[in-house]
Amino acid sequence: MAKPIHVLHVLGGVGLGGAESRIMDLYRQMNREEIQFDFLVHADAVKRGFQEMWQTGSGSEKQSVKNDTNVRKPQFYDEEIQAMGGHIYVLPKFKVYNYFAYRKAVTAFFAAHREFRVVQGHMTSTAGIYLPIAKKAGVPVTVAHSRNAGVVKGAKGLATRFFRRGLAKKADYCFACSVLAGQDVFGEETVKAGRVKIIYNAIDVGRFTYDEKARQEVRAQLGIGEGLVLGHVGRFQYQKNHPYLLEVFAAVCRERQDARLLLLGEGEDMPAMKEKCGRLGIAERVDFLGNRRDAERFYQAMDFFLLPSFFEGLPGVLVEAQAAGLRCIVSDAVTKEAQATDLVTYLSIEEPPERWAEEILKQADYARRDTAQELRQAGFDVRTQAEGYRRFYLGEGAEHIGSVSAQ
Repeated sequence: MAKPIHVLHVLGGVGLGGAESRIMDLYRQMNREEIQFDFLVHADAVKRGFQEMWQTGSGSEKQSVKNDTNVRKPQFYDEEIQAMGGHIYVLPKFKVYNYFAYRKAVTAFFAAHREFRVVQGHMTSTAGIYLPIAKKAGVPVTVAHSRNAGVVKGAKGLATRFFRRGLAKKADYCFACSVLAGQDVFGEETVKAGRVKIIYNAIDVGRFTYDEKARQEVRAQLGIGEGLVLGHVGRFQYQKNHPYLLEVFAAVCRERQDARLLLLGEGEDMPAMKEKCGRLGIAERVDFLGNRRDAERFYQAMDFFLLPSFFEGLPGVLVEAQAAGLRCIVSDAVTKEAQATDLVTYLSIEEPPERWAEEILKQADYARRDTAQELRQAGFDVRTQAEGYRRFYLGEGAEHIGSVSAQ
């Protein structure tokens, strides 16, 4: 039997994030005797001499970085990737000042690993560095994949913009999860010229279909009863705008004594948000549930999904919420391609939180429905998308990816 071709996905990590979850959804659909995914992630040096191993070490030392939790903390998808036969390789984090050391590390990696047919770079901040190196090392196909439509404020955001310059000319293919994400990373003219393939962030639709039994079980587990439940799934970081989300919920609480808020995710801003809950007097009504492998069950328990983000590419969590039949109130900065159903209402985060609360209360009386067919027709089903990717990875071109199927 022929060996599977290897596709290398380059990411910041393999924690529970949007891009990571969408890649894992795709990975689960692959025939791994035909196509195998591997992952190249970035980490701070946990083991002394980690960075130097890549610059000066022997082949055996370089290989030791593969799947080595001594050089990075374990992450959410580690075990599942390894159980499916995938390898996780580690590079030092890029911090601008280590530009030359980073290039050496990338060069050493691709000199040691020539098994990849495709390198797909989802970490576009440094794709302009690693994709040309991969190509020079003999990788047949390189892809720059834009997964977001904005950057954080300050020096880090400016550096990201700088290193993305000219990225479209440094990859064989340019993919983006939405038009806005494509424009943000590759430029408006590149998108207009048809150089960017728009591929929606597809999900396993059936996994999220509304389930009344799961709804009652989760509500009983959390002691919610028949109250009004708002929810959000996302990392606690600037982009997701949790402070505004909590202000909206506080406004809802002033009108509904039975309101609860479920927050799934983790991140550096979580402690500050817990403190803010205390200041707003809503701490007893907010459940910080962390990262969950059964997130689909918690969507069932919600009545509304809130996403007041400052920017997004095409948020998979919004697609998941619609698949669960949830009403969704989201920032008007969120890409419109994510509106696969009539369940989504866009509002400005420049509006006072009370405006969002007013809209939630106005829409509160509605019946959940099965939206699976709508999601599939809109092109958000990972099973359909996986076949397009399969043909691309095997060398048939990108035209098959993203085709919409009504099946």
